[in-house]
Order: sequence, then C-alpha cells, then structure tokens
Amino acid sequence: MALRDYFDNLPDPVLLLILNRLADIKALGRCCAVSRRFRELVLQVDNAVVKVDCVISREESSKNLKGKGLFRHLMRFVVGRIVKPLQALHQFLGPKKSIAAEVSHHSPCKVIKNFKELQRLRIELPGGELGMQGGGLLKWKAEFGSTLDSCVILAAASVLNDESKPYRAERLQHTSEDCNVTDRLDESEALCSHEESDSSAESFYTDGGLKLRVIWTISSLIAASARHHLLQQIISDHPTLESLILTDADGQGMLCMNKEQLHESREKPLAASSSANRTEVPDVKMKLWYAPYLELPGGIGLKGATLVAIKRSDHLPHKMSDEFVAAAFEEPFKTAVSLLVRRRTYLLEMNSF
Repeated sequence: MALRDYFDNLPDPVLLLILNRLADIKALGRCCAVSRRFRELVLQVDNAVVKVDCVISREESSKNLKGKGLFRHLMRFVVGRIVKPLQALHQFLGPKKSIAAEVSHHSPCKVIKNFKELQRLRIELPGGELGMQGGGLLKWKAEFGSTLDSCVILAAASVLNDESKPYRAERLQHTSEDCNVTDRLDESEALCSHEESDSSAESFYTDGGLKLRVIWTISSLIAASARHHLLQQIISDHPTLESLILTDADGQGMLCMNKEQLHESREKPLAASSSANRTEVPDVKMKLWYAPYLELPGGIGLKGATLVAIKRSDHLPHKMSDEFVAAAFEEPFKTAVSLLVRRRTYLLEMNSF
C-alpha cells in the first residue's frame, strides 16, 4: 500500500506559514528539493535567516558551479561581499579572527536573489570584527538609514566572573584614522547617589582612559559602517524588506534597519567614506558614562565599564529614545546599562569620518 503524504492535504497558506517559521535559508534550500510545489512556496517566504558559517577560498570558488542553479549556490555560498569590506577594518584594528582571509567574489546576495517577497531578513556573521586586549568587552548596537542614526556601545577594560577569569576575547591593536574629536567635555549633574571619588574621576582624564574609550567608540562605528556598506545591494534588490538585521555569532555587534530606514537608504544616495569600504559616519553627539567597577548579576564584574550613546548631530534631542539605550543589550549587560546611566554624564562631539 502506498504511503500517504499528509503534506499534500495541507493548503498552500498553511505550508507557507510553516516555511516562514522555519526561516533558516539552508533548511529552506533543502525544502526546495522536496517537490516543485515546495520550491514555489519557498520562494514566497517573507522571513529568512542567513547564517554565514564558512569562508571559501578563491581557489575553491573557481570550480564550476553551473548546472546546479540557485540552490547549489545556496549550499556553497561564501561571504565574499560580507568579508571584503571588512578587510580595511581588519587592517585598522589588527587580527582577531581569520574572517578577512582570501575569499571569492561570490556574493550571498545571489543566495536570496530569487526570494522576492522577503519582509524580514536576519544575517549572522560567524564572529565579530573586533577583539579586546586583556580580556575586555566590546558590544554595540546601531541603527542606520542612509547613514548612521544612532548607536549604543558598552565596553569594559576587563570582565571577571566568580573565578576571576577574564572574559573570552582576543587582542585589539590600535592605529589612528582621520577623524576629529572635539576637545570639549561637558559634565552633567551626577544622577546616582554614589558618585565616583575625585581620584577616580581625575584618573579618567589623566591615565589615558578617555583616549582609550574614544578608540573603542571609533572602532565600533567603523565596524557598524562597514556592515551597512555591504548591505546596499540587498537593500536595493529587495524593496519589500521591512526589517533588516546584520549581527554575529559572538553577539558583539548588531546593525538594525526598520521599514522607514530602509526606505531612506533607497531614496537617498549612499555617503561612502574615503576608503569606499564603508558608509561615512556623520557628525555625531555622544553621551558617555563611566564606572571604575560594576558588579552584575551572576557574579560578573566589569572593570572600567563604559557606556556610550551616539546620535547624529542633526537629529532632534528626542530622536534617540531612552528605550533604545535601555533595550540595546540582553542580560546581564542590560543591568550594566541601567547602572551606568545613573552616573555622571560626559558629553562629547565627533566630526564625520
């Protein structure tokens, strides 16, 4: 007796709902091999997740891929278009991982080019671009339209757990880039009842602490603007997109674009930096909070904890909401944000670069 395929009894809208819940682009590629009906429905999904988990060399990518169509590319896609723009950033910061190794020009854009109904797309890189010297922490979340709208950065010189072991991270080397930071620092009234001592505030200025935090900020903005630059083809090819996220498996950085920001990116010309490998960072205003040490839930401690909230200088004061800053990171780092914003605030400005 022939086996009955119960999927044949499901209407297309139900199958499409299941495929949208599946989301993973590789799993969707496998579904295309099931039947013609599945293939046609897969290309109608409006939600997809692309996990970039491999880098293929130019030599391997030179093999003939013809004859297998889109989904042969899907199973063998590489991160050429994602990695290449980060090579300049890699040179600026020094080595962390071999993400920026020799890669082919084959683009992940080809993987999703036939998905014409995409509304929500999430791309995950195999790791963050930045490392930190001495077991430090660096996390960021940025929103972009045609250029940077806002960004939140959380960093610490070192992270300790109950066993006083440094947080997992690798070396970050610093070099200079053409950008100007205003010398002006305005201090606002302290918001917490336990302000840092005069000696700790003084050391923030005199021991290189401020300079180091400016470098952390510049590094994060370069990483974010490089990611934004590489998304332009995807944004152009998929006018139905309403949400686009580019993150990494380490949870280091997240770039977000909503429907209005995606529309702005399509309508306004892209402002490229002089390196042409990233979007130009506009003039920005920043708020910086600092604590010599923070104790977080779970026995985690942050030494030299720093929070930076950044917005474009031409934005209205209310443009970046407190909710965006408060919700930028998951626990335990969400608690770190809530503790830091109660402390003394330092105001800075940075010119475009």
